[in-house]
Amino acid sequence: MKKFNIRKVLDGLKEQASSSASSGQSCTQENNLMQETLQSENFQLCKTVRHGFPYQPSSMAHDPVQKILAIGTQSGALRLFGRPGVECYCQHESGAAVISLQFLINEGALVSALADDSVHLWNLRQKRPAILHSLKFNRERITFVHLPFQSKWLYIGTEKGNIHIVNVESFTLSGYVIMWNKAIELSSKAHPGPVVHISDNPMDEGKLIIGYESGIVVLWDLKSKKADYRYTYDEAIHSVAWHHEGKQFICSHSDGTLTIWNIKGQGKPFQTITPHGKQPKDGKKPEPCKPILKVEYKTTRLGDPFMILSGGLSYDTVGRRPCLTVMHGKSTAVLEMDYPIVDFLTLCETPYPNDFQEPYAVVVLLEKDLVVIDLAQNGYPIFENPYPLTIHESPVTCCEYYADCPVDLIPALYSVGSRQKRQGYSKKEWPISGGNWGLGTQSYPEIIITGHADGTVKFWDASAIMLQVLYKLKTAKVFEKSRNNKEEKQNTEIVDEDPFAIQIMAWCPESRMLCVAGVSANLIIYRFSKQEITTEVVQLLEVRLQYEVNDMESPPEGGGGGDRGGGGDRDLPTPGAASPSPQTTGPPTHPSTSSNSSDGVRDNVPCLKVRSTPLKQSSGYQVELVVQLVWVSGEPPQQITSLALNSSYGLIVFGNSNGLAVVDYLQKTVLLNLGTVELYGSNDPYQRQPRSPRKTRQPSGAKMSRKLSLPTELKPDLDHRDNSFSRSRSSSVTSIDKEAREAITSFHFCETFARKGDSTITPCLYVGTSLGTVLAVALNLPPAGEQRLLQPVIVLPSGTLGRLKGSILRMAFLDNTGTFLPPAFELWYEPNAVGADSEERDKARKRRPVSVSPSTSQELQESQYAVVCSEKQAKVIALPSQNCIFKHSITETSFVLRADVVQMNIGNCVACFCANGHIMTLSLPGLRPLLDVNYLPLTDMRIARTFCFTNLGQAMYLTSPTEIQRITYSQETCENLQEMLGELFTPVETPEAPNRGFFKGLFGGGATSLDREELFGETQAGKASRGLAQHIPGPQGLEGMKGAASGVVADLARARIALDERGQKLGELDERTAAMLASADSFGKHAHDMMLKCKDKKWYQF
Repeated sequence: MKKFNIRKVLDGLKEQASSSASSGQSCTQENNLMQETLQSENFQLCKTVRHGFPYQPSSMAHDPVQKILAIGTQSGALRLFGRPGVECYCQHESGAAVISLQFLINEGALVSALADDSVHLWNLRQKRPAILHSLKFNRERITFVHLPFQSKWLYIGTEKGNIHIVNVESFTLSGYVIMWNKAIELSSKAHPGPVVHISDNPMDEGKLIIGYESGIVVLWDLKSKKADYRYTYDEAIHSVAWHHEGKQFICSHSDGTLTIWNIKGQGKPFQTITPHGKQPKDGKKPEPCKPILKVEYKTTRLGDPFMILSGGLSYDTVGRRPCLTVMHGKSTAVLEMDYPIVDFLTLCETPYPNDFQEPYAVVVLLEKDLVVIDLAQNGYPIFENPYPLTIHESPVTCCEYYADCPVDLIPALYSVGSRQKRQGYSKKEWPISGGNWGLGTQSYPEIIITGHADGTVKFWDASAIMLQVLYKLKTAKVFEKSRNNKEEKQNTEIVDEDPFAIQIMAWCPESRMLCVAGVSANLIIYRFSKQEITTEVVQLLEVRLQYEVNDMESPPEGGGGGDRGGGGDRDLPTPGAASPSPQTTGPPTHPSTSSNSSDGVRDNVPCLKVRSTPLKQSSGYQVELVVQLVWVSGEPPQQITSLALNSSYGLIVFGNSNGLAVVDYLQKTVLLNLGTVELYGSNDPYQRQPRSPRKTRQPSGAKMSRKLSLPTELKPDLDHRDNSFSRSRSSSVTSIDKEAREAITSFHFCETFARKGDSTITPCLYVGTSLGTVLAVALNLPPAGEQRLLQPVIVLPSGTLGRLKGSILRMAFLDNTGTFLPPAFELWYEPNAVGADSEERDKARKRRPVSVSPSTSQELQESQYAVVCSEKQAKVIALPSQNCIFKHSITETSFVLRADVVQMNIGNCVACFCANGHIMTLSLPGLRPLLDVNYLPLTDMRIARTFCFTNLGQAMYLTSPTEIQRITYSQETCENLQEMLGELFTPVETPEAPNRGFFKGLFGGGATSLDREELFGETQAGKASRGLAQHIPGPQGLEGMKGAASGVVADLARARIALDERGQKLGELDERTAAMLASADSFGKHAHDMMLKCKDKKWYQF
């Protein structure tokens, strides 16, 4: 019977105390020794920037003078893009889909119309755009919005077929309304349907063309308030476009036809075209095609006009990708797209609709991409997209974020990544080039690494709130491509889809060593090289990692070791002896081991097959070693839940719900392969019920579906926790937990004290488990250089450090002054060097790796402090005495998803993200709460899986499948953010209006203007119906647009606005004076006429 321990019970009671009480439990002596520099005023939480492709885009607009692009999404987000590095994210509060966007061209403002029938005016003259006005329609649904160039009157078409007019300056409705019944009168017996198009004649602002869904088009005279002409076609209309001379317009229809109309020819279209229809020989109508959703008609001064359209393919092209069609003269180019087209815009040289358009590019917004096509070059090549819009090229499955990296790292990754770029792009510069970069004060390098479902790993330069892809690594190249042999797949694979998906990554920035763990229970270790090599045979290790509690006395052959890849003496208490023979193999075809046994039970079979042919490896990351977990007696290997790498020791360690394995990647051998229980030896604190897992095993052909929606820290506890994060199990160490499976959840390599009371520090590996235990493993390394490659590494489990509530998430070490002690590392060297370079490499290898731990001669009372953070609490433990000196209960009702020990400018802290959405920081070593903000409720498991903290107050997560949201918890960064952000609006002169020409001026025919102010103003049009729409002023009011911008550019902009206003007022004064003069002239004339009339009359004639 187990001995009852009163001390443990008391410990447990203490741990259940509230956070306020627990954080105060500290040793006075320790508290006086270390002065904490970080205070709560050093922390503030705010969003910095959002990168990636706008998720679920719905609309787009372009300002041809400012050269900026706006994209609206189905969730009410706005993304604005200028030159590469200048982008901005805004959000409509309602979250309704953005159905239309209209720039006030060269005015620094944008109008957005939403699916909830609201219209908003955004001020873009400030670094963080804000809403100035909103208008919410109550009775009618908005279907189309049009704002003519240099006009302040916005036309809004509705589902009922009516058109309302809004003054953009005051955001009030005009009394002028075009009612559908007045527009069509008796031309149709039925309702014409919603308004699908509104635009004014390029040559006559007084004429408005209105397209109704049913196929009716009306040319409306604004002055006479009646329809001049009506054009009827028997197919529904999707879009309308003008020829710039205003004499013709083109309509696109639901049967795949285009109809061209002369404005004075009402009866029939001037021409009907079916771009993709087969023309029958007998003169009949061509076969109907899919709807043409949009058409644009753009003219050139010297050549044929361009007709650009989306859709319209024939129905027999089943499975064909979405297309954009460019018709230019007699040539028709069909450009296939990777995703469905949401919208497209033609970029033209002039903003004036009544001039030759001179189109030079087409921006195509796809469901998952943004493509810009060069119209000026033969073959219509696309521009190379400089924005970081390919984050989602394959779904992101994990992320890591590193701030303050070695300065030579980004140039090294960029140089190897630049060789991967595709050829055949347009040679011209990216056409969306507006805005100005911010004045970034952050100079340290930042790198984000994303792992993807197809096995790719991408490295991104994230310095100074920008994002640029540096290098892309394809890990799936290491494996054989799976054939369509279903039986073979079912035999070995443990996931239903994406067998190469990346699950966890470990990276050492200093040595550039990389290790990735995949969902198929495999590990790949990579070295960075600037030289190309061909690997004849991929080095392979196969590991049997099995969990048998009831067979602990006499583990079965292969229970943890076995003849292949097991490695290590299994006889405790000396389980650290090195494997006698290296575990490398030739081409991985081993009929003796990797096969099914005679009774059909799979044994020693890996989930994926490593390629047997030579592997050409270009410069960048090159495979050093592949480690695969194998099936054991019919049971599939468990997915890897934790991973760590140390370049100084040449070791990687990985764990899952069965146990852990330590691999020496220099000698290519397994050093240790243990079930979790065996780490404890005879000191196992849990009274586990001996049981055979075989009774509840999956059938031999079973698969696990890839639960990549779960963060890696949550994987071990799938039995105890559902996706909604609610669970009932107690994590308290004192409750006798009957769980037999204890998963490995975290690792930390360090130079510290292996056992209680040790006087010297040695290389160690600390292991954290899902039951809150921290265990130490001592590492006995041979001397550096040749000896390291020849002598064995001795690995020896050396007891527990302590226990916490919940799974262990993070461990770190501080010295006796509270300074962070990073793990030892080796500096990078060129692994494929030859000649003199190889001598340099050997010298580098013989040098003792960089270690920042205190020297072994130090014999202070307490030399180090271990910081351990679990799902529920954090502890600081003094070493080598192993006394807990500080303890803090982070959360009682929720649990921590991600915790990191991070370095700030003036100290260290623990940063935590909880499942209830709270972001917290705790001081070190005192664990005082410094920041606690309820940042975002955990609505999506993606956030839990991708949330990362890094040094200097930076953090990130995937806010949607396509976008990275970066945030800061540093007060200093929040204060400097305004300077760092780019400016979208820059003062640019509007191009001059086109010259009318002598003859047009003499005989008429040029553009005629319209006094919209007089026509739509309250004096003539009256007031709008009161209940039709509700005006909602923005938070800044009318002055916001004029005063919110900051910096020199803003001062220039304000000066320009003031001049404009002064000019406008002088113009108005001029107009009023002219009107008074005209009135006086008229009065004088009338008086003179009266005098002449009455001059010769007698008094009786009056």
